[in-house]
Amino acid sequence: MSKNAAMNRKFALLLIMMTLLLKVLTAWGMEGDEPGVSYFTDKQRGWFWYEVQPEPVLKRKPQPSKVVPSLPSITEIPPRPITPVEPEPLTSAWLRKNMETYLNKAIDEPSHENVAAFYYLQRTMMDKAERFTNAARYVVMSDPQLDETVRRPVATYAANEANHQASVMADRALKDIAGVAGILFFFRSDCPYCHVQAPILSMLEKAYGFKIYPVSLDGLPMPNGLFGNFKLDQGQAALLGVEQTPALFLMKPPKQILPLSQGALSLEELTSRILLAAKEAGWLEASRYQTTQGLRSTPQLLPTTGSINAATAQDPMALIQALQNSAKLGGAP
Repeated sequence: MSKNAAMNRKFALLLIMMTLLLKVLTAWGMEGDEPGVSYFTDKQRGWFWYEVQPEPVLKRKPQPSKVVPSLPSITEIPPRPITPVEPEPLTSAWLRKNMETYLNKAIDEPSHENVAAFYYLQRTMMDKAERFTNAARYVVMSDPQLDETVRRPVATYAANEANHQASVMADRALKDIAGVAGILFFFRSDCPYCHVQAPILSMLEKAYGFKIYPVSLDGLPMPNGLFGNFKLDQGQAALLGVEQTPALFLMKPPKQILPLSQGALSLEELTSRILLAAKEAGWLEASRYQTTQGLRSTPQLLPTTGSINAATAQDPMALIQALQNSAKLGGAP
């Protein structure tokens, strides 16, 4: 080997060693610095192998938030239930509340004691009721404002006389009403109920003097020939709300019209409705209306709202006096 060849070999070995050293230095720079940064790209900083590298930032998993239960407010606290006051034993309230319990116990466990206890309580309740009945009868018969026989007798002979007097007073009242009012009669020629109602109206006209005002809804007369002097409907039926025939109204000129029925009525029912309608309209006094019903005119306990206060209602004697003072007197027949 020549001297030149040996030197070339040494030079090549030196070049290989420098190349390897360069790779090692580059790898060191990549481990101690940012990715892709080496000594050769950041040589102004010098060698920084011993620099303290920052700790890597670890991403923390979000912790679930703890739900703290809220304390109930004062308004959310339910009120304590009020314990009902137990009625005194053997009072009427106690018996109403407990009789079924004793009965069920006697049925489910029919021992001598259970059955006897129920029947003793039943006897107590019946005796209390009898005592109340006797006291009530005495109170009612001693006070004419409470005694119904004063208003309407119950004895047969007296009841018959009351019915006779009621008929007489009703006839008088009906004739007085007929002097100021008439009957408006809506009919149809094809209405069978109108055909049987017409003779009843004819009887009412003859007995008490009521003027009948017939109105035909279809413009035709009735086959029986009654009330042939009818008028044609000019919208009066719709104005009065007529839906069925025969339709009857109590009419007092010039503008007062009171409904009686939209259907056939007997003579007795028709006169009864006429009297009631006249009383409600103020054409017939209330006391006189009572006499037409076979009732004697007696004071009526009709207190107005607010006329009796709570304190008066708690005192039996004060309550009785207040109710007596509220009575509306009427004239006797």
